[in-house]
Amino acid sequence: MKTICFYFQIHQPFRLKRYRFFNIGRDHYYYDDYANEDIIQQIAERSYIKANRMLLDLIKQYKGKFKVAFSVSGLALEQLEIYAPEVIDGLRELAKTGNVEFLAETYSHSLAALYDPIEFRNQVTLHADRIEMLFGKKPTVVRNTELMYSDEIAEMVYDMGYTKMITEGAKHILGWKSPNYVYQAASQPKMKLLLRNNRFSDDITFRFSNYSWSEYPLTAEKFISWIAATPPEEQVVSLFMNYETLGNMQPAHTGIFDFIKALPRFAFEKEIGFATPSDVLDKQKPVGTISVPYTLSWADEERDTSAWTGNKLQRSALETLYEIGERVRLCTDRRLKQDWLYLQASDHFYYMSTKHFGGGQSQFSPYMSPYDAFNNYMNVLSDFIARVKAQYPDTVDNEELNSLLTIIHNQEMEIKRLQLELKTVIGSNEEKLVGKKKTKK
Repeated sequence: MKTICFYFQIHQPFRLKRYRFFNIGRDHYYYDDYANEDIIQQIAERSYIKANRMLLDLIKQYKGKFKVAFSVSGLALEQLEIYAPEVIDGLRELAKTGNVEFLAETYSHSLAALYDPIEFRNQVTLHADRIEMLFGKKPTVVRNTELMYSDEIAEMVYDMGYTKMITEGAKHILGWKSPNYVYQAASQPKMKLLLRNNRFSDDITFRFSNYSWSEYPLTAEKFISWIAATPPEEQVVSLFMNYETLGNMQPAHTGIFDFIKALPRFAFEKEIGFATPSDVLDKQKPVGTISVPYTLSWADEERDTSAWTGNKLQRSALETLYEIGERVRLCTDRRLKQDWLYLQASDHFYYMSTKHFGGGQSQFSPYMSPYDAFNNYMNVLSDFIARVKAQYPDTVDNEELNSLLTIIHNQEMEIKRLQLELKTVIGSNEEKLVGKKKTKK
């Protein structure tokens, strides 16, 4: 029986305000609260809220036979809790059905896997804990930011205790192979991989409302017939896309919601089912090995990381950011820790891309140019680094600093222990005094 695996990504960065050189050292708040609130509320209204209701109705209508999966970044969760809590409520309702899976990813939707393995591990752990707290179940499948994957990343994820990942079915990696199977990682054979079918996914995400597309209009019946026509031995078709596809990237007037509503009916008629990534990866055995020496992603025609690391501006910003990582991890300042997470969002570096400048995707950037994005980000980063160094100066190396902090922490624990002992002694003495007074009476 063929299976469709739906996965939706939800991510929104904390966008930066206009931060000039003269703000450095004076203003330590970096975010455009108005833009962040306005954008997430608009997307929630057009997409997330309607889509949540639709998916819940489909699950109820088909009595649990319809299933989907989500990966919601930590930054998106924070903003939804602040500005659109009804979206979180909707996701909780979906989680309660038992037919929705939540995946683990980097908390910041960051590029830590490429620059800082320790930070990568910390963020995946932080994100998994947050998902469990909100939705009641610990994730068992990992998807890295923008489906970035390589043999090295597979090893890092396996070392965290995971054995299941999803990533892009990139043509330059697969060659003649089909993405409609479960594979295993070349670097870690126990790591199972589920691959995105980019043709079918992009038919919905990008081509659905394109009047010049030869297959326009795309109907649910036609789409399911394409899936049914794939070779019978290809058992899973993975449709991975941004959740914003439903209602925002493809507005409601295009018929996108009606299209998704109709899919299960035509699928079940063709004896095609629905499953979550963990369902597929638990039940199906790998048919082969995938070797990915250089990191791939689901972005652009190249399916690589060049949208985030393709020019000197981006690489300079990333290297400067992650150079300070070890010192930030040593600190206990809540605001520094929070800014550290927010500044790692991959979007900041995507805005610096010269690949898209003047093209269709530049519409996602709030900046006039990639150079404007770089200057604004580096001004913010300069202030952030100065704050970190004010607490942990360059004159003290990391090992010495770590040793000093350990001593301070141990001293704090010893003080707390002695204070507890003192309270116990004082309490005991007070009880004895009370006992003596009662005896005299």
